[in-house]
Amino acid sequence: MNNYYIQILVFFILLGSSVVVVAAEQLSSSKKKLPVFIEADEIKGHPHEEVEAIGKAKLQRGDQVISADYMKYLPDTKDAIIDNKVHLEREKDVLEGSHLRLNLETLRGELGQPNYYLKEGGGRGSGNLFLFEGEDHYRLKNGNYTTCPIGNDDWFIRAEDLEIDEEKEVGTARHVRVAFKDVPFLYLPWLNFSYSGKRKTGFLAPVMGNTARSGVEVSLPFYWNIAPNYDATITARAMSKRGIMFENEFRYIGETLGGQALLDILPNDLITNETRYGVFLNHAQYFGKGWSGNVDYNLVSDRDFFRDLGTNVNLTARTNLLQQASTSYNGSLGQKGAISFTTLVQSFQTLQDPRSLIVPPYKRLPQFTLTASQRDVYGLDFDLTSIWTNFFFETQRLPDGQQLKLADGLRLVLFPSVSLPLQTAFGYIKPKVSLHHTRYNLNEPVSENGDSNINRTVPLFSLDSGVVFERDTKFRNENFVQTLEPRIFYLYVPFRNQDNSIFPNFESAEMDFSFAQIFTENRFSGHDRINDANEITLALTSRLIESTTGNERLRLAVGQKVRFSDRDVVLSGQQTTSNKTDFIAAISGKITPVVTTDTSVQLDEREFRIEKIRTGVSYHPEPGKVFNLGYRYTRGVPGVVQSTNLLFPVPGAPLEQVDASTQWPFLKNWQGMASVNYSLQDDKLLAGLVGVEYNSCCWTLRMVLNRFITATERTSTAFFVQLELNGLMRVGNNPIRVLRQGIPGYTHTSQQF
Repeated sequence: MNNYYIQILVFFILLGSSVVVVAAEQLSSSKKKLPVFIEADEIKGHPHEEVEAIGKAKLQRGDQVISADYMKYLPDTKDAIIDNKVHLEREKDVLEGSHLRLNLETLRGELGQPNYYLKEGGGRGSGNLFLFEGEDHYRLKNGNYTTCPIGNDDWFIRAEDLEIDEEKEVGTARHVRVAFKDVPFLYLPWLNFSYSGKRKTGFLAPVMGNTARSGVEVSLPFYWNIAPNYDATITARAMSKRGIMFENEFRYIGETLGGQALLDILPNDLITNETRYGVFLNHAQYFGKGWSGNVDYNLVSDRDFFRDLGTNVNLTARTNLLQQASTSYNGSLGQKGAISFTTLVQSFQTLQDPRSLIVPPYKRLPQFTLTASQRDVYGLDFDLTSIWTNFFFETQRLPDGQQLKLADGLRLVLFPSVSLPLQTAFGYIKPKVSLHHTRYNLNEPVSENGDSNINRTVPLFSLDSGVVFERDTKFRNENFVQTLEPRIFYLYVPFRNQDNSIFPNFESAEMDFSFAQIFTENRFSGHDRINDANEITLALTSRLIESTTGNERLRLAVGQKVRFSDRDVVLSGQQTTSNKTDFIAAISGKITPVVTTDTSVQLDEREFRIEKIRTGVSYHPEPGKVFNLGYRYTRGVPGVVQSTNLLFPVPGAPLEQVDASTQWPFLKNWQGMASVNYSLQDDKLLAGLVGVEYNSCCWTLRMVLNRFITATERTSTAFFVQLELNGLMRVGNNPIRVLRQGIPGYTHTSQQF
């Protein structure tokens, strides 16, 4: 060992002043002038002409370390000639090979019989020749690439030419064959990919599939990384039964704006012989000084666009497409007040099914909303909501040739209120008085005996009160704060005649009975119907709150609404009312650390029968393991009645459905997925999903069958097969969105890229 260190010392003495100069040049932070350090069992040669290192030779320059049995270094040209078991390790990669020729200044050279490993992304491979083409730029001849660990070649790409750009962390391969389990299944003349998962411009993996309405499909997406804050994806989707469809998506985000624009176009559908298209735009922007704007515009060429060309239930179930633009202002009104103003233009495209027509929503052309509030004016709180709307109903042509025209026109709503909040640390009392005034100026009366100019004024009085009791408790060695919160809410609203033959209904519907609804002043949404009420609501809530974090772990609540008089205001003549009492109970949160629930039950105490049940239980012990079970029952859900060939909502038959879904491993690396939504009332499967997934160390295979009923009562079946090669591409139809929709809590367990 002493001879070894003496040789090193003699070598640096021979280098003399050149070593000192190089070290001084290193302080200038120039990579091209970094010093070179060599050590070995034996070093010989001339310091300014040629240096040979023999036996356990090691050359270091900056973060670059080269090891081999033999190496020769030429100081004048900065060339290194290295043979026998070459090992080169740098900041971003590790290389091995039979021999290395490299200029340490220009970083150009070649490595024979190379094996390489990329530290960013975990890619590795081998080839015939590894060419160094400057800093962070390399080229592999007749090589392969995979993200599988050493000893596992389940998949790889083999390319005649593979270029690696470590500065951009992308790879570019030419004449590529993708092999899985040694079976080539895809040839690409050119492939550009990001091995670190960063966004980059280039073609994405092709997507293949088959549907009954479109036939065999092959999609080739091109991703354009225009800038860090906006990008685009352009996809050519070839369908054997339809032709070639172009799907274009543009996304953008900025400091004060953001949005997404999509344009799908199918020139000359081979079945319909028509050009079909879909336009979808969502834009939000803040203009400054309290002003903001929003655009949400959706349009398709025909009513069957989603049913023929859509691939998931969320699309096929769409009936009314929103077309809306709005501008809003939000500001302060004094020190304790706020004011907001909104201008809205809203329309819809209704996708009708000839077998079950529906009434399209009214258009708002336009609507102006002004709200204002002022707090603590001599202890009083003042609020004002005012809305002016021009409702427009477009005449509908029915299948029998008749036309349907509903009353439309102008509506003004003035809704001021004043309340006196009396609050302490443990409770509150809040009396409130409101006045709801509505004035209509219709283009024509609702009925022959009606009037075009009508108005309605309804006073409302409510008294809300509650108390909060707290105590410290311990459950399963955890500290909690348990609360007990009784609440009493009284509401009085006198009856005002709002008969359908006099007053139009532009937007009102009866809200679902729930804990959120029992403390509201109006059981109808919108402003066209104001309920009559003389009732009191009693509720009791208990919560478990984690002492250390303040998070709510569990909530139990019961509530009872007692009516002192029958309700007379209804939406349709077929609705029934009574002064029956309603009881509701709910539990939500984590029963245990791995079991959560959200359950509510509504009872009719007079007839002692269940009116509604909403229950869901989820067991989620760890990512990749989840089981969900749900049940829904409603005694009389809003149904439909046909009038002039259109369907209008009325109380209808009971609803009874069960839901069950799971994601669960069943063998090593295997997991199953299943979801069922079944109507017990109709004895019919509404939606079902079954699939399996295999997760290897570097690839995932998914097979999913999804069957569901569309909005037009047609059955649609989709089959997804996807092979995910971690760090490279996904081949086939992507079922991840379908799995997340069908299985709450589904976890994408394969490696993300």
